[in-house]
Amino acid sequence: MHAAEFFTLPESLAQFRPFFSAEAAPWTWLQQIRPALDSVNYGPPSSPFPPGVHVEGPVFIHPTAKLPHTATLLGPIWIGPNTTLLPGCYLRSNVIVGANCVIGHNAEIKNSLLMDGVQVPHRPYIGDSILGNGAHLGAGVVLSNLRLDQKNITVRLPHGVVDSGLRKFGAILGDRAEVGCNAVLNPGTLLGPRALVMPTITVGGYVAPATLAYVRQSVSFMPRRD
Repeated sequence: MHAAEFFTLPESLAQFRPFFSAEAAPWTWLQQIRPALDSVNYGPPSSPFPPGVHVEGPVFIHPTAKLPHTATLLGPIWIGPNTTLLPGCYLRSNVIVGANCVIGHNAEIKNSLLMDGVQVPHRPYIGDSILGNGAHLGAGVVLSNLRLDQKNITVRLPHGVVDSGLRKFGAILGDRAEVGCNAVLNPGTLLGPRALVMPTITVGGYVAPATLAYVRQSVSFMPRRD
């Protein structure tokens, strides 16, 4: 399973393309986030950060990005053009965000890559995850990234189970995938492009492209129609 089956790195993140192979398994991109950020020449900020924005370590904020009056940004972090950060967001190291995104009120994000047009506006937890272009999380969504037994996270694919080799691995969301309010994605969940998870359920494994994950007595899947 290749990253190209889920998303294409947008032009806003073209400088990072050498670090993210379209032919690699998508979860291997997680280990490339820090090397990609280490390649950035940060320099001083183009304008002072608001007094309520606490910054530690190297942080790049595009001049067109919008900062709130309160936030905690622990570098390394790279924020792309026309992206909006809302009050109370907490980005705690190894975070890349593309263009035209919304990072929500009280969002907590670590070791993750968010591509263009990602919308995570209301209190999400995003740990060790990749969100494709136009992906959307409803309020209170959790992308869980650690097994209770703390063993390596396995990925349940249509052809079998694969050891990711990662102790921390949240979710992979393809382009325009969506997750409803207060849903939880178990560690190692993969959503294909335009896959949709209904609110308030827990999902794991692989959800195929343009498929709806919902619950009757257990999680079920059906083709998405929109």
